[in-house]
Amino acid sequence: MSYAGVIGQSKRQLALAALSVSISRTRSCSSFVKKMAKEMKMKPRELGAVQDCIENMGDSIDRLSQSVREMGRVGEGVGEEFEWHMSNVQTWVSAALTDDNTCLDGFGGRAMNGNVKAAISFRVLHVAQLTSNALALVNRFASTHSLQTSPILN
Repeated sequence: MSYAGVIGQSKRQLALAALSVSISRTRSCSSFVKKMAKEMKMKPRELGAVQDCIENMGDSIDRLSQSVREMGRVGEGVGEEFEWHMSNVQTWVSAALTDDNTCLDGFGGRAMNGNVKAAISFRVLHVAQLTSNALALVNRFASTHSLQTSPILN
């Protein structure tokens, strides 16, 4: 899907598109991890890490979805209301990124050097990069919008 027509020159639409891509890829990653949990024979430690990762991916999807809804409330508002909504979005996207990284942390250590780790880590790292990009675009929108709407101090 091409987002260029929807985004245009809008930093808000760019941030929303990045969040949408992040949600979509996180859902896909979560489905992959769930499928692996059902179909692959794993060591108990691997299975525990996979189950934790599934929970983390679910939390990440919830936080990213919450962020998209909150961005819808932002509109082109100004002042404290804008700042409050954007602070919520920034917090939730940052928390989603933490969820991704927590999933990766579960596969750390020498005991986790197999195919399960490689397959999941590759996909989760990609999701984390997309979420990080979305956070950067959200932050850019928030700071640019704040600068455009703040009174000039003398």
